[in-house]
Amino acid sequence: MSYFKSIDRRRAGNFKFAAILFVALSFFAAPAAAQTGTVDNIAKQAASVTEFEVNGLKVLVKRREAAPTVAAGLFLRGGVRNQTPATAGIENFALAVATEAGKKFPRQALRRELSRTGSSLSSGSSRDYSAVSFASTREHFDRIWELFSDVITEPAFAAPDVERVRQQIISGLREAETVPDAALQSAQERVIHAGHPYAVDPSGTIANISRFTTKDLADYFRDSMQTSRLLLVVVGDIDADELRAKVSSTFGKLPRGSHKAVAIEPLKFVEPTVDITPRTILTNYVQGSFAAPSLKDADYFPMRVAMTILQQRIYEEVRVKRQLSYAPNAELNNYAANTGKIYVTAVDATRAVSVMLQEITNLKETPVQDQMISGMAGQFLTNYYVGQETNAAQAAELARYELIGGGWRNSFEFLNRIRAVTAKDVQHVANKYMKNLRFVVIGNPRAVDEAVFTSTGEAVVE
Repeated sequence: MSYFKSIDRRRAGNFKFAAILFVALSFFAAPAAAQTGTVDNIAKQAASVTEFEVNGLKVLVKRREAAPTVAAGLFLRGGVRNQTPATAGIENFALAVATEAGKKFPRQALRRELSRTGSSLSSGSSRDYSAVSFASTREHFDRIWELFSDVITEPAFAAPDVERVRQQIISGLREAETVPDAALQSAQERVIHAGHPYAVDPSGTIANISRFTTKDLADYFRDSMQTSRLLLVVVGDIDADELRAKVSSTFGKLPRGSHKAVAIEPLKFVEPTVDITPRTILTNYVQGSFAAPSLKDADYFPMRVAMTILQQRIYEEVRVKRQLSYAPNAELNNYAANTGKIYVTAVDATRAVSVMLQEITNLKETPVQDQMISGMAGQFLTNYYVGQETNAAQAAELARYELIGGGWRNSFEFLNRIRAVTAKDVQHVANKYMKNLRFVVIGNPRAVDEAVFTSTGEAVVE
């Protein structure tokens, strides 16, 4: 599974979160330039990006000449660190309502223009940042920019929009506790984020969402629109000087504010744990997480390769050889305080987990062949660049590196960093990070042997 989808994809409460990675906009495809990873090509790719600032607002413009579409996102820094348990969910709620209508474009007029031009406008929130994004054809860029700037600078916050969005979010939050996969994700997040800033859920709670007033949302949105907190990323056939003029006349007039980025503490798990939520279902849902390097860390790249290898081995052992589960998985998330995870649905949960832990042990103890690393890295890179074909995906990647990956220029080093991974690197990160897994189970407690779940996985239960 692509790590571009490693956000809170199972959290139904984040009903618009696809926008944060522009997944909903991916049909606006433009062919990606071949990226060989050579020094010259990296320099060429970096040169295609223009960076400038307008009244404290940082703007990145990636010019893709002849691309028929444009994708853009206005990102809000800080994520859940801007909220408390009492205000959890307010940012996601406020952005969702803001994109419903502006002063110049009431809801019906806005929807009519989006439909007429084949464009999209949406919002979403994650633990690290939030965004309002749009995609349009180049032909209609000027018109969609009017809509975009209208909902940002003068959102309507009409009472009917507030209530409609409120009910959508509450419905999603309720569903998150009834669908086993969503309940598993919710339980996992509560366990691994306890005592950490990420314990504040960007989707909020039913109590919070029910309580927020129109004034609460409008005030929060207004106070958030400070240029020092914002990042604008635009990808398409757009001239940087043209965009600078548009930004100056719209977002450049927002107050500057005094937002300062604060580094977030990495997650630390000192011992393995098992948390079981009893539920009368035939199949048990299991996920185990471990602390992992983030995008800005040197260990991130060998961990990406290690997780790709682990994913293939788990699939082979759990599904193909033993037929214990239809879709076992291993995945690396993409947060500033990051985690890796293994996931399985199985009737015999203990046996499936034992096999998965054994594969982690194998990765720690037995160096993989260089040929395997090359093959797995090549497979991952193919999937990675297929996922980077659209303007929307490239805008998301630039923003992600700028916000949590040490700067947007690092995005162009990705290929070289992956190619440099060795067997020793893979073994090193497996031993350093793949330990003290925190498991969450939704299902039958009798299907769980806690001694196996908290072991290092040397012995496979047959």
